[in-house]
Amino acid sequence: MNFALIGAAGYIAPRHMQAIKETGHELVAAYDINDSVGIIDSISTNCAFFTEFEYFLEHAWRLRRKGEGALDYMVVCSPNHLHSAHIVAGLQLGCNVICEKPLVPTPEQLDELRLVEQETGRSVYSIMQLRHHPAIHELRDKVLAERRDTKYEVELTYITARGPWYLASWKGDPRKSFGVVAEIGIHFFDMLHQIFGELEQQVLHYSDDHKAAGYLEYEKARVRWFLSIDEEDLPDAVRGRQSTYRSITCDNELFEFSSGFTDLHTVSYREILAGRGFDIETVRHCLDTVTAIRQATPASPRQDEGHPRVLELGLARPQ
Repeated sequence: MNFALIGAAGYIAPRHMQAIKETGHELVAAYDINDSVGIIDSISTNCAFFTEFEYFLEHAWRLRRKGEGALDYMVVCSPNHLHSAHIVAGLQLGCNVICEKPLVPTPEQLDELRLVEQETGRSVYSIMQLRHHPAIHELRDKVLAERRDTKYEVELTYITARGPWYLASWKGDPRKSFGVVAEIGIHFFDMLHQIFGELEQQVLHYSDDHKAAGYLEYEKARVRWFLSIDEEDLPDAVRGRQSTYRSITCDNELFEFSSGFTDLHTVSYREILAGRGFDIETVRHCLDTVTAIRQATPASPRQDEGHPRVLELGLARPQ
């Protein structure tokens, strides 16, 4: 099958290129406003490349008219605020679309995409690779097997250090990235829903350009969460040795998954191509959660609802 990619110069694009290659398909066209895309040659030396979107679209339509060379999939790795426009372009070209998270900023825009899917007969799939992580499967299986009546006590911590470039880029502009909660947190809210059921309550305790924290209560769990791009928030045990720390404790049992997270795009592609991708309705719940958090006003944590790191840093005082 033939693939095209939008956002070829971005950080995440090489993982998609590799997934296309490893699943036995062809990257035949790519677009980015930047031309630092030499990595494409390691995937294919026959990939047409464009720095102007109009020429990219013209080429895609020309391929479609040829029939045999038509695009089967459009891959969207562009900045978050452009996802909707690029997804729609792919659908209208007759492609199925694979898009990085978050698909769009609001549930209402998901509804718009659903209409375009119906009009074109094509589908949109979101990359939610954390669902394929072995540590998450282990925790999910544990919860399913125990079938207990009381709620689990959960702490979610995700710290991924980012330098000054981050805030100078589109990622640091909440109008384009939709903030830390959407940019780095949406995978984890999706995972919590999958393991612990429907969301019953959410409270935001703190939010700024670098970090966010709060409390979520699900059918089966009470969750204290903390997200950060600040290197100073890394635990002493890993600071200086690794730039990312991901962990979940469930009733004080640690499920640490800092490794293995970046190698799951090929797994995601195999699932999508086998008809088991995560479609719009599958990921709607996590976008609902992110939207509610983004719109919330921070409140002081009630007893036992504040994440320990929030209290240690003095970001919020408990009631």
